Amino acid sequence: MRISVLGGGPAGLYFAALAKQLGPGHEITVWERNAPDDTFGFGVVFSDETLGGIEHADAQVHEAMSREFARWDDIDVHYRGEVHTSGGHGFAAMSRKRLLAILQERCRELGVDLRFRTEAPDPEQLSRDYDLVIASDGVNSGVRRRFADSFRPTIETRRCRYIWLGTDLVFDAFKFHVLDTPHGIMQIHGYPYGRDGSTFILELHEDVWQQAFAPIAATDLGPGESDEKSIELIRELCADVLGDHHVLANNSKWNTFGTVRCESWVHDNVVLLGDAAHTAHFSIGSGTKLAMEDALALVACLHEQDTVPEALAAYEAERKPVVESTQRAAQASLEWFENLAQYTHQEPEQFAFNLLTRSRRVTYDNLKLRDPEFATELDEWFARSLGTTPAPPMFHPVRIGELELPNRVIVSPMDMYVAVDGVPGEFHLVHLGGKALGGAGLVMTEMICVSPEARITPGCPGLYNDEQEQAWKRIVDFVHGSTPAKIGLQLGHSGRKGSTKLMWEGMDDPLPEGNWEVCGPSPLPYRPDSQTPRELSVEELAEIREQFVASARSAARAGFDLLELHCAHGYLLSSFISPLTNQRTDEYGGSLENRLRYPLEVFDAVREVWPAERPMTVRISASDWYDGGIEADEAVAIATAFAEHGAAAVDVSTGQVVSEEKPKFGRSYQTPYADRIRNEVGLKYGIAVIAVGAISSYDDMNALILAGRADLCALGRTHLYDPQWTLHAAAEQDYVMPWPKPWAAGKRRPQTGRTDGPEPRLELVRTGGHQTAHARWRPERDR
Repeated sequence: MRISVLGGGPAGLYFAALAKQLGPGHEITVWERNAPDDTFGFGVVFSDETLGGIEHADAQVHEAMSREFARWDDIDVHYRGEVHTSGGHGFAAMSRKRLLAILQERCRELGVDLRFRTEAPDPEQLSRDYDLVIASDGVNSGVRRRFADSFRPTIETRRCRYIWLGTDLVFDAFKFHVLDTPHGIMQIHGYPYGRDGSTFILELHEDVWQQAFAPIAATDLGPGESDEKSIELIRELCADVLGDHHVLANNSKWNTFGTVRCESWVHDNVVLLGDAAHTAHFSIGSGTKLAMEDALALVACLHEQDTVPEALAAYEAERKPVVESTQRAAQASLEWFENLAQYTHQEPEQFAFNLLTRSRRVTYDNLKLRDPEFATELDEWFARSLGTTPAPPMFHPVRIGELELPNRVIVSPMDMYVAVDGVPGEFHLVHLGGKALGGAGLVMTEMICVSPEARITPGCPGLYNDEQEQAWKRIVDFVHGSTPAKIGLQLGHSGRKGSTKLMWEGMDDPLPEGNWEVCGPSPLPYRPDSQTPRELSVEELAEIREQFVASARSAARAGFDLLELHCAHGYLLSSFISPLTNQRTDEYGGSLENRLRYPLEVFDAVREVWPAERPMTVRISASDWYDGGIEADEAVAIATAFAEHGAAAVDVSTGQVVSEEKPKFGRSYQTPYADRIRNEVGLKYGIAVIAVGAISSYDDMNALILAGRADLCALGRTHLYDPQWTLHAAAEQDYVMPWPKPWAAGKRRPQTGRTDGPEPRLELVRTGGHQTAHARWRPERDR
C-alpha cells in the first residue's frame, strides 16, 4: 500500500512508524515543511493508559520515551498565599523535541521516507496517487480546509488568551498559580518535562488581556518569532513564581484557543488525524495523547480490516466517541478557567477542590482514592465552614429560606400523567410517599396545574377544586407523619404545550380528540403539528394570574412546605421569558425586562398569599439551546430578577422551550448554569441554587456541593430507578442516617459492590525505591 502522511508531528510520525512496522511492504512518505529539529512548545504530557498502549504497540519507542520522562504524582494549587497539594495523580511528561527525535529515528530505522523542509503536493493529487492519505497537518490543517464539504468542521473560539512558554525552573509537581495582578486575575499552568526545564502557560480572560497586554503585544510576528515585549511583562508578573529563573520563548505568541470538531473525519481515501480532526483544551493535557492514540487506532483498523474504506469507517466509529468524551471534559475545564474570576471569593480549600474537579473526570470519591488525607482535610474544612461535623457533603443540612432540610437531596418534579380529572390518586401517594421514605430531604410534586386548561395532558394533576386539595392534603400529611422529609409543590400552566397525549402515547403529540384551546404570549405553535396558541390579552393574563393565586392558597391549606413557580421548559411563564416564543409588542414583550414582567407579576401575587414563613422558589430554563434564545448571561439576569422579588432558591434547568433545540447532552450537562448563577446571584442575595440534569451518582453530587457549584441537587430519573436512592447512598458511604423503622433490618451495604461507577484498579508502582499500592482510576466514558 502507498501511504502519504502530511505533517511530521507526533501523530504523523507515530502512525508512519506503526504502519511500517506492521506492514513492511507499505511505501510510506511523510511530508513536513519544517526542519527535523524545528518544534514549537516545550513539553508534552501522557497518561498511564496511553503509555500502556504505546508500550504494547512498539516497545522500542516506549523504552526510548521512558528514558526521557519526568514523572510526578502531585498537583499544587497556589492561591491566596496558600498551597494545597493533592497527590496520587500520576503524570509523565517529556520534551516535545526529544519525542519528535525518537519518532523520527524509529521511522528511519523502519524505512519510512521522511521529507523535511518540503511542502506536500496538492491533497487532491495525493489522493489520486496514493492508496491512503493521512492528514496530520495540525490545527490549521490545509487538508481540512480543502475538503471542508466532506469533513464539515467547526471551530469554536473562546474568551481567553494564552501564551506557551518555558522556564529553567524544574517544577516538582503540576502547578496551578492564580495571580492577582493590577490588571486582573491570571493563571499559570506549569509542569516539568525533564531534568532541565518546565513548561508554563500564562492564561487570562480577554478583558484582562486587553488591559495588560493589548497596548504592547506584537501584531506582526513572523514564523518562529516570539512576542518579546509581552514576555518581558510576564517576567515581572511571574517574578514571585519563577524567582531568578529564566523565561524561555519558542515561537511564543498570544493565541485564543479554538476547539476543532468535525462531523466526519474521512473524505474518500483521505483521513484526519490528531489536531487536524479535533482539539481539546491544554488544561487537561490531552493534545499529543489524543494524536498518538488516533495513530494507534488507525493502524490497528487498517491491519484488521480488508479494505481501506472499511478501515477508515472502523477507525472513525471507534475513536470519535472517545474523542468527544475527552472534548466534553476539556470544554468543562476550558470554561472553568475562562470563568475563574467567579470563584475568587472561595476559601483556598474549596478553590483547590473546585479546580481539581473542574472537568468532572476527577471527582470527590476519586480524590479519596488518590489522596485520602487530602480528602479528609476537605471534609473537615467543609464541616467547619457550616458549623457541623464531618460528613459527605450531600448529607449536611441546608436551609431554603426558613425551611431547614436534613440533607441536600431533592426528588425532582417528574410528570406522571396518571391523575384523573386533575385529582392525584393512590399512585401519587405511593410514588411521593415512597420517595420521602427513601431519605431525600425534599420531595417535589410534578407540575400541578392551576386550571383544567393549564394541564399538559388529561393525566396531569391540578389544584383548582376542593377534591384535588383534599387529595393533596392526604399525601402531604403522610409525608409529614411518616418521614423527616419536606414536600413542595411545583405550580404551573402548560401554555402552548398543553392538550397533548400521555407521555407513553406520544410525547407532545396533539390529542386526537377532546382537545382544549391552548394559549401563550404569541400565536406560535410548539411544533408544526401542534395547536396554534391563542395570544393572551391583558385581561386574560390577569385572570390566569388569579388562578395561580387561588391554587397557592389551596396549596397552603393542604400543608405544602414549599412552592416552586414553574418558569421553565416552555410552559406558559417560560414562554413569556424566551424571545423565541414571545413576539409581543406591548409591555409584556421585547426587552428581557418586559418579557419578565408577567412571570414576576405572577410570582409577586403568589408570594403575597403564600405563608411568609414558607419559602417560594422558581425553576428557570437557563438555556434554550437554540440560536437567538436565552443563554447564560440572560439566565443570570433572570435569576437576579426573581431573587430581588423574594425567591428563596432558583432551580436551574435548561431547554424544552422550542422543539428545534439542540442540547449538548452529557453527564451533569446543565450544572455549569447552576454554577454560574450560584456564584454570581445566589451568594450575593443569600439564596440557594439547585442543580439538575443528568446527575446520577452521589459522587457527582458531593463534588458539585463541595466545589460550591450548587447548594442542593435535584435528581429525577435516578429516583425512578431507585426510590430509596438517598438511603442507599448513605449506606454506600458508611454514613449513618435514620431509616424507617420497618426497613431497618435491610440496612446493610449491598454485597454486589458499587453502582455509581467503575471500581479503581489497584496496581503496584515504584516510588522512591519502595513499592506502593496506588489506586489508578480508569474512568468510563461520560454519558
